[in-house]
Amino acid sequence: MDIVIALLIFSLIVIIHELGHFLLAKKNGIGVIEFSLGMGPRLLSFVKGETRYSVKILPFGGSCMMVGEDGESDDEKAFGNKSVWARISVVAAGPAFNFILAFVLSLIIVGNIGYDAPVIGGIMEGYPAETAGLQAGDVIVRMNGEKINLYREVSLYVQLHQGETVKMVYERDGKTETVTIEPKRSESGAYLMGISSSGARTKGNALDTIRYSGYEVSYWIKTTVKSLGMMLQGQVKADDVSGPVGIVNIIGDTYEESKQDGILYVILNMLNISILLSANLGVMNLLPIPALDGGRLVFLVIEAVRGKPVDPKKEGLVHFIGFIALMALMVFVLFNDIKNIFG
Repeated sequence: MDIVIALLIFSLIVIIHELGHFLLAKKNGIGVIEFSLGMGPRLLSFVKGETRYSVKILPFGGSCMMVGEDGESDDEKAFGNKSVWARISVVAAGPAFNFILAFVLSLIIVGNIGYDAPVIGGIMEGYPAETAGLQAGDVIVRMNGEKINLYREVSLYVQLHQGETVKMVYERDGKTETVTIEPKRSESGAYLMGISSSGARTKGNALDTIRYSGYEVSYWIKTTVKSLGMMLQGQVKADDVSGPVGIVNIIGDTYEESKQDGILYVILNMLNISILLSANLGVMNLLPIPALDGGRLVFLVIEAVRGKPVDPKKEGLVHFIGFIALMALMVFVLFNDIKNIFG
């Protein structure tokens, strides 16, 4: 069951990503040779108009193969024969659709169970928050100048800034107050301010649902970007990196924990994982790495600035090297997943 649910989630995220490329390609008059879900030999396939639609044997990835995408072509519908801004819109549409998917799924979650407002639920005795005079019910507005919209952002900030002094802006009874808190090292070694969430979620009106759904997506984008920064700085161990196998395990564990609370909680938790993965895929694809959408966007932006394209052979070589590097990374992550499971 774990694998089936994981495949459904992965398939949804990938198909929406490729749908972004597909729709913008069609809108800009670019011919689409094949629109497929999966990799390898075709399992199912049919042709409609100029495009073949396929489901392939390996349930990973997908593609939107366009005319003249990777080489020169005289066809007027070729990708390379369209304006640079048309091509930029096609390439950027994939990640953009992932963010749109994350937002739509967030609407479902926030509309059903609300959002985790940054309201202090409790104060730990003997910790700096108590000394600073914070109380249950206070609404956290900013931490060291960073806007706080969800309680999870409080936890994320403390986790990423262990031991740092926090200048906190909060609201109480309609008044704005400011305190400075020096986190205290706990017995576990973590630095804590001494506040906790009530765990309750707040349900608002339609506008609140839209606004906080945007905050949900923003939170996961920010979390992904900051996690990447920690990886580059060596603050994340290789063992902490999860690939497809690790994600399947996370989905399975979440499913098992949720099903005792009923089908609604299973669905909502699976949607929450889908939001995380969709936002993650959107961010990862925008990284300026050859062979990814972000790498292609770099070359297109250079073309827009210079007024002429980079030599296709040189660009192709860069993307090929990037593809090999990505494959090597995938093998490493897969090996790491297996090692963590059986190690």
